[in-house]
Amino acid sequence: MAPGQAARQILLHEVGLRDGLQMEKQVVPLEQKIRWAETLLAAGVDIVQLGSFVHPDKVPQMADTAALFRHFTAPGRNPSGALLSGLVLNERGLERGLACGVGLFCMGVSASETHSRKNTGMGVAEAMTRILAMARAAAAAGKRVQLSVQSAFGCGFEGPVPPERVLAIAGQFLDAGFRGISLADTAGHATPSQVAQLFGAILQRTPDAECTGHFHNTYGLGMANCCAAIDAGVQCFESAVAGLGGCPFTKVAGGNVCTEDLVHYLHRLGLRPEIDQEKLIGLARDQSRFFHRELPGLVHKIGPTSC
Repeated sequence: MAPGQAARQILLHEVGLRDGLQMEKQVVPLEQKIRWAETLLAAGVDIVQLGSFVHPDKVPQMADTAALFRHFTAPGRNPSGALLSGLVLNERGLERGLACGVGLFCMGVSASETHSRKNTGMGVAEAMTRILAMARAAAAAGKRVQLSVQSAFGCGFEGPVPPERVLAIAGQFLDAGFRGISLADTAGHATPSQVAQLFGAILQRTPDAECTGHFHNTYGLGMANCCAAIDAGVQCFESAVAGLGGCPFTKVAGGNVCTEDLVHYLHRLGLRPEIDQEKLIGLARDQSRFFHRELPGLVHKIGPTSC
């Protein structure tokens, strides 16, 4: 851990209700999603991503995203005051999100031409133009914006992605005045050395960048990459309870870094002790029962260490 790291707040962005569920064929009823979100809010995570504004025919699991936002933006429904985020891919999604109370808009551009076209139907150049326009519109409406570079550490279709391509996309976001920057390991190809290199370069270029790490555990390096990102100065992590998830538009989909495993690690470092790990463990076990299978992650199966 880097010197002084323990004094710096690490933020948790729980994406299980979006990235965690979008691969699941068993559609989760709205009432169940509400109960799971209530547990996340009670556990004390900082940001909860309630869903994405995509066409329901493509991702049926996200058809009730607007209803979730309407529920939790009603008075008294979010007592913790956690920030509620939503993913948008296009202008129509942004309009829908603005209409139902999204607090943080997450949007991005893939560093892989193939992934970009499969995910959004646009090439990288077109996506950049449209995403920056959308980000400016969201900011003008008083909303927070996080911009991501997807497939930042490699692509399941194209293989290695040149780091200069990733940094060029991130640089365009920063030059446009946006400081919330996420690097997403969409294909799960990242290694700790890559993580240190890319985040280190961004923070050297723009020290006030607010960096987020989004890692998948496709090849078993998710937690190792989180450790490297913390040492590199990353401030926020996107993860999913029970390790659910994966991008349906990449070649090999792997689950997200498991929230309760990440929280367990933070607790071992003396960070974020106020986050209720037991609530997260209980939620992971409930999701395992709901889907009738063993889910990724370790701590919810064996319990936290007493150290």
